[in-house]
Formats: sequence, C-alpha cells, structure tokens
Amino acid sequence: MSFQNIQAQFEAEFENIQKKLNGQSGSDFNTIRKESFVKFKQLGIPTVKHEDWKYSNLKNLDKIQFSFNAKSNFSKSDLDALPFSSLEGISICFVNGVFSEQLSQLGNTPKIKVLTLEAAIEQIPNVIEKHYGSYIETEKEGLSALNNALSNSGSVIVIDENYVLESPIIIRYISDVKTANIAVNIHNLIVVGKHSEAKIVEIFQTEGEKTAFSNLVTEIFVDKDAIAHYYKIQDENDQSYHVGTTQVNQEEKSYFYSATITLNGGFVRNNLNLVLNGQYIDNHMYGLYIPNGKQHVDNHTLVDHKMPNCESNELYKGVLMDSSNGVFNGKIFVREDAQKTNAYQNCRNVITSDTASMNSKPQLEIWADDVKCSHGTTTGKLNDDAIFYMQSRGIPKPEAIRLQLVAFAEDVVSQIKIEELREMLDSMIENKLK
Repeated sequence: MSFQNIQAQFEAEFENIQKKLNGQSGSDFNTIRKESFVKFKQLGIPTVKHEDWKYSNLKNLDKIQFSFNAKSNFSKSDLDALPFSSLEGISICFVNGVFSEQLSQLGNTPKIKVLTLEAAIEQIPNVIEKHYGSYIETEKEGLSALNNALSNSGSVIVIDENYVLESPIIIRYISDVKTANIAVNIHNLIVVGKHSEAKIVEIFQTEGEKTAFSNLVTEIFVDKDAIAHYYKIQDENDQSYHVGTTQVNQEEKSYFYSATITLNGGFVRNNLNLVLNGQYIDNHMYGLYIPNGKQHVDNHTLVDHKMPNCESNELYKGVLMDSSNGVFNGKIFVREDAQKTNAYQNCRNVITSDTASMNSKPQLEIWADDVKCSHGTTTGKLNDDAIFYMQSRGIPKPEAIRLQLVAFAEDVVSQIKIEELREMLDSMIENKLK
C-alpha cells in the first residue's frame, strides 16, 4: 500500500511551512522539523503489515483531499451548543488546528503558564529546549515523526513547583468540517512541577459531516512527588480519523491517573505510553469505548517499568454495538532493575451484536524476578441470568440490558475526579446505550 496521494499532500504542506518561516529556517526547532520529515518519508504511514496496526487500516485516507489548518467561522455560540461547553476551568481552544483566542480562557498566573506553542518558544525557550519532543518516539513511529514535522500549533502548559491547581485545564479541539475535509497536526507539552498537582482534560469534537484527520501528540512530564490527572474525551463524527499519542514520563514518587473515554469516532487510534523513571511511582490507567455503527476504536498502551518499587494498574472496558470494531493491545515491560514491581492489566468487553468484533492482546515482558504482575482479557455477551432476574422483578428486557451496560461502564467513569465532567459523561453514556 503506497498512500501516494496523502503522502503527496503531506509533502506539499511541509514545503508550504518551510516557505513561511521568514528567516527561521535555520533554527534548532526547524532542524528538528526537517529531520522528522525525513524520518516520516522513510517510515511512511503504517499499514496492516505492521504488527501494531494489524487490525487498524488507514487505507481510505488515501482517497481524501484535505485542507490543512483550514479557516473557520466557528463562534462562541457554536461552542456553547456542543456538549462539555459548560465545563469550568482554564481553557485553550483550537479550531481546525488553529488557536482561537476568542474561545479560550488562559488564566495565566505566576504559578501557571498556559501558552500556545508559538508563544512558549518565545517566552520559555528553556522549557521547550528541555522537554519538547524529548519523550515521543519518532524513530519507529511514522505518524509521530509526521507530527513533529508538520505541527505548527499546540499548547504548552507548565505548573510550577509546590502548587496545587484546583480547577482543571481544558484543551478543546474543534474540527469544523461543515464545508471541507481538514487535517491537523497538533503537538502539546505539559509539565507538572515537583510537589504539584494538576488536572488536564482533552476534549475532541467535530462540527459537520465531512472528514477530519487529526494526528496529535501530547507529551506529559510528571516531576518528583507530583500528581497529574489526565482525561481524554472523544466525541467525533463517523467520518473522522483520530490518531493520538500521549507520552508520559514520570519521576520518583509521582502519581499519574488517566481515563480515556471514546464516545464516538469513525476511526480512533489512541496510543498511551508511560515510562517510569524513578522509584515509588504509581499510575492508574482507565479506558472506556462504546462504538456503534461501523466505528473502529483501537487502544494501544505501554507501561515501561525501569526502576524498582513501582506500581501500575490498568483497566480498559468496551461495549461494542452494531458492526463496530474494537482493538486493545496493552504491554507491560518490566526491566531487570525493576524489582518489587506490581503491575496489573485487565481488558473486559461486552459485545451486544453478532456483527461486532473485538481483538485483544495483553502482553507481559518481564526481566526481573521479584515482581507481582498479571494480565487478562475477556470478551462476551451480557449475563442472561441477570437479565432474566431483572425481568422477573418487572424491568423490561431493553431497560435491563441498558442498566447492565451503564453499570459496566461506570467502573471507568467513576474514576474521574472532576464531578462536573463525570456527570456529563454519565448522561451521554446513558443516552448512547439506550
């Protein structure tokens, strides 16, 4: 599979970016950009021949003509009409990959910096030099290399040391595809300083019925004794393609809690990679996906235990309806020095239709001998006995099924520590499972 059309579009966009640099073509930042594009041309777009993409096929991308960073008249009233618009907190909004000052509430203080990538390069170059692009894998991942090459927007969020941020920071991504197919490459950097705590929410939404291709990278650095909550919410249309990579690096005694909730999306690929660089690190990863129609959701996770005395817990759950497809590939890697590791992984799925499918591949690679590790996966239908019991109590069968599915999903949603967001998700999930 050659992907000639889409790769030609990416090459044209790269050349377009280079022409607009106005004397900055020799900057360190652009050097990384050019090196990354060379790497992308070597690696290309992944195909089903790649083991990690065996069940997720991007071939239809090559049939689509995209606009890059297309202009939009998306307004505040349009945003207010979308779900999650009332969620309160510091917010930064991108429409078709372009920062919207009108739709953002940055709320910078001496302890918090919420900047666009362009502003961060000027105002905090030391942070960019130290962290930006330092954690993401571009040597083997073609789409991550493409992101490095084409991203000219994104957010940089820095929480200073010894600060607990009570309100969440919300990053909104709006794909306005009412009139054109659009492609965006956004690269974010989040740094949570020592002894600090922050809650980050990423929300992805589409407006319109054409196609959006979103290729996104979010790098998160959690410093010593810091706590980071990270919630990724996807509610995109059936024509959308979403490939998102979240790369997390944790330092000693840090905590990372995540929940990835996929409500809707035509083609979704989420990569969540955690590297544990110190001792006494704790992380909890939760995921929920409820595809219907012909939606396709693929979650790949990796937890790399490098040091001793750390713990990771992972629970992903799926409800697959109609002719939807799900993929879960979770790997726990325990290195030789990572003695006293506790690592647990579980993927549970309910299929409500004979035409839905799920492919799960949990993996353990252990090089240390004093560890406690387990993984497992189950895929099946709801318990008929439980449904029959509920019917015997006067509950109609469709309602009994809905109640069971909602309870199944609640194991994940209940882990979200922002009450307002949790209540919004409960309502949307209940509506989808009717």
